[in-house]
Amino acid sequence: MVKVACCWDDGVVNDIRLIELLRKYHGKATFNLNPGLMHEGRDVSRWVPVGEGGFHGFVNGKVGLNELRDIYAGFTVASHGWLHLNANEHTAEEILKDAVDARHYIEDVFQRDCPGFAWPYGRYTPEACKLLKDAGFAYGRTTEYTTNVGATDAPLRLQSSCHFQDNLFWKKFLDAKARNGIFYFWGHSYEMLDCPGLWDQMEQKLAKFDEDPEVEWIDVIDIVH
Repeated sequence: MVKVACCWDDGVVNDIRLIELLRKYHGKATFNLNPGLMHEGRDVSRWVPVGEGGFHGFVNGKVGLNELRDIYAGFTVASHGWLHLNANEHTAEEILKDAVDARHYIEDVFQRDCPGFAWPYGRYTPEACKLLKDAGFAYGRTTEYTTNVGATDAPLRLQSSCHFQDNLFWKKFLDAKARNGIFYFWGHSYEMLDCPGLWDQMEQKLAKFDEDPEVEWIDVIDIVH
């Protein structure tokens, strides 16, 4: 038996396509949102050519504030900071306010308690961890990895198994399965761009989990509760 959890950051338009796959293959996920960086309506995803504004590449738009409840219905949502502030560049008090403001907005929208948090950029400090814990956050996901997800004694510095595009994804999954443990992966749905091959890879992962009778999907919050 192996418990599987995943989470996805930033509340981007590609989440909609990902959620369709998760529903198709009976998966669970937590989506970490930055309400302060979203607009009332949905932003448009686009490819930016070289030379336009000093940036080029795929820009995945944010989902609209007016559609959060519909898009994420049936899934867990969590704070990713109001403005996605880096804990290494701001005071612990500023990080606390950023985290709490997002949490309060999300709880108002979804009408339920949302005590999860994902550290923007994966950055955290001991001072910020303490303030978030005192404020009632159940965990704070980092971008650090561990081979034993469930053995954490510091949930405000929660580590995952790997990124969803990790070359050792299936090895780490099988290692967790051999221990009857937890396999927890994370990422951004925009990292799949609009590339059919990358989306096919994700669908194959979810299909493989769905076909495995030893897989039990859990939410991230279940890791620490």
